[in-house]
Amino acid sequence: MHFTRPRELAVAGLLGLVLAYLLFQVAYGSIPALPLFAGITLLVLSLCETVLAFIVRSRIKEGRVLSAISVARSVALAKASSLAGSVMTGVWLAAFAYLFPRRDELLAASGDLRSATVGIVSSVALVAAALWLEHCCRTPEGGDRDPDPEPTG
Repeated sequence: MHFTRPRELAVAGLLGLVLAYLLFQVAYGSIPALPLFAGITLLVLSLCETVLAFIVRSRIKEGRVLSAISVARSVALAKASSLAGSVMTGVWLAAFAYLFPRRDELLAASGDLRSATVGIVSSVALVAAALWLEHCCRTPEGGDRDPDPEPTG
């Protein structure tokens, strides 16, 4: 497994942006209003992943025992969250791009624009937290851990 590459996130975000913008073009008039706090779930996930990242980081720095499977699960969670956050960033950006020019024409657009803003902030926070968690799961370099106190020789 390799660590998340920026181009993977960019492709996922672009895919979400294009597909969602096309969906807004075709079906905006028939969908219900976007809830103001629709994106808050992503923010809650980002907070959980940030806490997990600090826990993993402190345990690795202190040399406390961490099972390899728990670190692998954390990396898998971080990869999945960063990709999902990128897709959702694209979706919320598409909503914002569609709604912003129409905010004066459509009454619903102004309310949905606030929802899109909350969604953008929340999804970007999820991507950032996931990348931080992934970074914290890396194997420490030689200088990150305390050397063995017993001399060899």
